[in-house]
Amino acid sequence: MDVILVTGGAGFIGSCFVRLALRETGARVIVLDALTYAGHRASLDGLDAGGRFELVHGDITDRALVDRLLAHHRPHWLVNFAAESHVDRSIDGPRAFVHSNTLGAFELLESARAYTASLSGPARDNFRLLHVSTDEVFGSLGPTGAFSETTPYDPSSPYSATKAAADHLVRAWHRSFGLPTLVTNCSNNFGPRQFPEKLIPLMLLNAIEGRDLPIYGDGGNVRDWIYVEDHCEGILAVLERGRPGETYNLGGGNERTNLEIVALLCRLLEDRLPARDNPALRARGLASYAGLQTRVADRPGHDRRYAIDGQKARRELGWTPRHTFEQALAETVAWYLANRAWCATVTGGQYDRERLGLNSGAAS
Repeated sequence: MDVILVTGGAGFIGSCFVRLALRETGARVIVLDALTYAGHRASLDGLDAGGRFELVHGDITDRALVDRLLAHHRPHWLVNFAAESHVDRSIDGPRAFVHSNTLGAFELLESARAYTASLSGPARDNFRLLHVSTDEVFGSLGPTGAFSETTPYDPSSPYSATKAAADHLVRAWHRSFGLPTLVTNCSNNFGPRQFPEKLIPLMLLNAIEGRDLPIYGDGGNVRDWIYVEDHCEGILAVLERGRPGETYNLGGGNERTNLEIVALLCRLLEDRLPARDNPALRARGLASYAGLQTRVADRPGHDRRYAIDGQKARRELGWTPRHTFEQALAETVAWYLANRAWCATVTGGQYDRERLGLNSGAAS
C-alpha cells in the first residue's frame, strides 16, 4: 500500500488534505503534527479509514523523529503543511515562525535527502516532496496584474519572509541534490476547520456572539480567495502530475476587499440566523449584523492586494476550482453555525479572538 506522510496534517488546510487523500487515493496517511494552538486533534476527529490513518505528535524540526518515520513507513509522497501562518502573530513573535517555517523546512529537506538516497528503482523515481507555500511571499500588487510563478519575491512580514526562505531552500535542494521537490503557492484559503484568528471565521464567530467586527484600516485590502477543498484538490493534482522542480500557483480567482467579505458574511448570517432572533444583537440594541462593523488601526506593513495567476496549473495539470465563491462561503457559514463545539474546543483557554499584531516592540 502506498503511504503519504503529511506534516502539519492537523491544521486547517492539512486536515482537509488528509481527508481528501484518504477518500481519493487508497493510500495510508501518516500525519506528523506538533499540535500547537492551530493544529488540533479535533480537526481529525472521525478518521479511521480501516487502519489507513495514523497521527504522530511531533515537530518537523526533530530530525531523528522524521528520519524514523521515513524509514519505518517508506512514504512515496511527503507533503509539508507544517507552518506558523498568521501574519499578526508573526509580528508579535517572529521567532516561532523562523523555527517552524524555515528551520523546519531545512530539517525536513535533509531527512528527505537521506531517505531518497536509500531508495532505488520505482520507489526513488516516484518519490515527491511537496512544500505548500503562500502568495504572500510575492509582496503587494498594485491595482492590476497577478502573481505568476516567476514573480520576484518581496515579502513584507516575518511570516511571509520565513515562507519565502523555505521556498528557496526547497528549490535549492532540487537543483543542488536532485531531490524531487514541488512548490505550490496559494491564495487565501477559507472553509471548515479554520482556526478563528483568520478573517472569515473570526468575523463569523464575533457576529454570532454580538462582538465587534474589527476591520483593518480602510477595509480596501484585496485578497484572492480559494475554497480549501479546491486548494487541496490542486495539491493532489500537483503530486500526481506535476514536474519535479516546478512551482505551481493555485488561486481561486475570487478577488474581494475585506469590506466586501464582511458585508457578504453579514448577509449570509442574516439568512441563517436573523439578527432579530439573535439575543446577543438585541442586547446591544442592533437590528443588523452590519452594525457590528468597526474600523481599527491597520496592520503594520499590510500588503494592499494579492491575486494569483493560476494558468500554469490549469494548462499543465487540468486543475481548476470546482466551487463558486458564493457557494463555498455559504457552505462555510453553515459549517461554523453547526460546529460551535469544535470552535470552543480549539480555542478554549488559549485564544479569545483578541487583536494581535500590534507591534508592541517586544522582541520574541
